[in-house]
Amino acid sequence: MLGLFDPVYMMFMLPTFLFALWAQFMVKRRYNTWSQYALSSGRTGADIARQMLRANNVHDVAVEETEGWLSDHYSPLEKVLRLSADVYHGRSVAAAGIAAHEAGHALQHATGYAIMNLWQSLAKPAAVASNLAFWIIMIGTFMNALGLIKIGVVLFSILVVFQIITLPVEFNASSRAKNLLFQYGIIHGEEREGVAAVLGAAAMTYVAAAASSVAQLVYFLLRSGLLGGSNREE
Repeated sequence: MLGLFDPVYMMFMLPTFLFALWAQFMVKRRYNTWSQYALSSGRTGADIARQMLRANNVHDVAVEETEGWLSDHYSPLEKVLRLSADVYHGRSVAAAGIAAHEAGHALQHATGYAIMNLWQSLAKPAAVASNLAFWIIMIGTFMNALGLIKIGVVLFSILVVFQIITLPVEFNASSRAKNLLFQYGIIHGEEREGVAAVLGAAAMTYVAAAASSVAQLVYFLLRSGLLGGSNREE
């Protein structure tokens, strides 16, 4: 039977779970390390984000402070770039990297970055799919209804595609951040290494999420008999 207590499920998911734990650990470790390094330019995260937007003729995006630890994000629908308190007011290498990364997303939106447009169009369907897919697959299994299972798998596939598309969006935002921070003279020397370390660790959390979803999708396909021609367990 499909489910959390299936040994096959554990075999598929345990490696990705450990990968996710490692990624989260590295984010915290590198952020804590580089948040102790004061930025030589003395700029706050909010200053840096606003400079990057102005320098690229983006004048319709607000930069605001938000609650939460590392809750930084850009909302393309609202055109608001929200930075956590430590990043908004912070003058560290870590704060510079995160603020520039979120500004990178705003620049993607402003320039019509195609992959981001696709990502944005899938955001709501993926949110719905993440809430419904697992339960539909479970109900289909208990009811011995292959058609219902197929519907659940299709919904879950939308989430998987969304998370895979997220990867180039995140990598591109980080690349823009690193290049522009150096180009504008905001970071120098070792600070560039610190920004790369922080953003690289953050990117791994998205890789871990995508890997977990892919592994779960393959598990659903195999155990339901939709992949490899095996018989679904009753």
